[in-house]
Amino acid sequence: MHTLLVVGCGSLGETLLDALAEHRGRTVVVLEEGGKHLKSEGSGLKVIEGDPTDAEVLGEIEDVRSVLVADEDPSQNLTAARVAREVHPEAFLLAYVGSETTADARAALRDVADRIVDPREALTSYLTDRIGTGGTSIHELRSVLADVEGELAIVTHDNPDPDAIASAVALERIAERMGCPAQACYYGSINHQENRAMVNLLEYDLRALDPDEDISAFGGFALVDHARPGINDGLPEGTDVDVVIDHHPPRGPVAARFTDLRSDVGATSTLLVDYYRRLGVEPAGDVATGLLFGIRVDTDEFSREVSVADFEAGAFLLPEADVGALERIENPNVSSATLETIAEAIISRQRYGSVLLSGVGRISDRDTLAQAADRLLNLDGVTTTLVYGIKDGTIYVSARARGTDLDLGEALRAAFDQVGSAGGHADMAGAQIELGVMEWVEEGEQSLREIVDGLVTDRFLEVLEMHPSQISLGAYGTGADAAVDPPSDDWPMEGSGGPTDDDRPTDGANVRKDDQSTDEQADETDGYGDDSGQEDDSGQEDGSGQEDDDGREDDSGQEDDDGREDDSGQENDSEHRIGGAEPN
Repeated sequence: MHTLLVVGCGSLGETLLDALAEHRGRTVVVLEEGGKHLKSEGSGLKVIEGDPTDAEVLGEIEDVRSVLVADEDPSQNLTAARVAREVHPEAFLLAYVGSETTADARAALRDVADRIVDPREALTSYLTDRIGTGGTSIHELRSVLADVEGELAIVTHDNPDPDAIASAVALERIAERMGCPAQACYYGSINHQENRAMVNLLEYDLRALDPDEDISAFGGFALVDHARPGINDGLPEGTDVDVVIDHHPPRGPVAARFTDLRSDVGATSTLLVDYYRRLGVEPAGDVATGLLFGIRVDTDEFSREVSVADFEAGAFLLPEADVGALERIENPNVSSATLETIAEAIISRQRYGSVLLSGVGRISDRDTLAQAADRLLNLDGVTTTLVYGIKDGTIYVSARARGTDLDLGEALRAAFDQVGSAGGHADMAGAQIELGVMEWVEEGEQSLREIVDGLVTDRFLEVLEMHPSQISLGAYGTGADAAVDPPSDDWPMEGSGGPTDDDRPTDGANVRKDDQSTDEQADETDGYGDDSGQEDDSGQEDGSGQEDDDGREDDSGQEDDDGREDDSGQENDSEHRIGGAEPN
């Protein structure tokens, strides 16, 4: 049985022992003879009277995995820590500095212990944290919500990704806890299999808003995972906003009565976790599960643009999260449309050095582009993939990169901003281009396919030539790097023998962590969000075109990292089920 050894026991030690009453294992406390009587003594706690600085006394205790040095006397703590380190060298050693100690003693103790507890540093950190973003923010948020007369509409970016969905639901619960009725809302659709599974499995009550819907009944508006009304959401531009919470850096002023814009974290869900922690409230299981999934998606499993706060938020959520539900969300049924797009992307791929491009023709679900781009990135020697297709008069583009110094978000902006909108992260991005008059091109002199191929391919490769360290293009399509498996002459047309909505598995709302971007990011990181690549007023791209790491789209064209987007965005009359699909 593993043993926790407590050496000396001041007020801090007693507090920790009370907290560790349910500690699995053995707890042994070494106190000076005639020392204080511990309240916890007798409840699974063994107390040994002896000298806490005596190596022989400490050496008699077996199987010690952790040591806590917790006397009030700094000099005795230093001596005890040195002895404990010598006697139990493999154990984790946590030492209390004491309330009054010198800088030299503090440094000496830090050299011996694995971690130290310094009350001065802890207080400074606490106050700095509260002054910088915390306590006053919670007070201000409560004050703003108290002034909302009626129901608060909490609006995500278009085609919300998991981070946006979870953040909206979490803020809804917090607002209601503060006495403000609220409703999580979105424009567009939730098409990605994982996003649908998330909503359905966790039984989130989301309201899908129509572009022409009268929103005057709402008493106020909050924006999550984006910062500007009318940019990557269906709200009228100029809508008065009460609350904005977003982790994307704004490129212009954000107008709201309460704003929390922290770009040093990897997900908006992390900011909502911070609110729960400051309020001293544990989130309900469905909220904790959604927030954890949102963080995992936006940070690509804690590997992209991740911060210490994201890890801490994940650790906070894990005890309350439903791990089984997460597994079901992450392993949804794959639609026939997704398989068709991936197959066409493989067949039509063209390779230029380490860059692989593929046009898949007309598509029924733009989230499938991000998933195809992810799959193609697994080919040997490929560091950059770009897959594009047409839906509803728009060319959608999804790109991925790995092991390269190219910033895809910037590259797609440079290539397509003049003809459309684009944006994203360094390793995943998206764009959208309106076809306009191109859509009416008749077969004959030049096909629509040739025009789209020329537009997308030439513009992207032209930008890549500005990054010679990225690839050696040489002459496009010549030599060993020429096109592999040339594309067929005709693009598959939507509805021509392709899958229909009825052909798709009714797996539900499983959501991924791909292109779940917010309204200002326009990043297509995971395929879970908006592919549109549209920018918000600040010049920052919203979820429209932002692809998250999973390809999940927002309405704005932002793709999340997994390309998950909801096909219908409609709620089922029963249990708010999206797309009528059941999760695995």
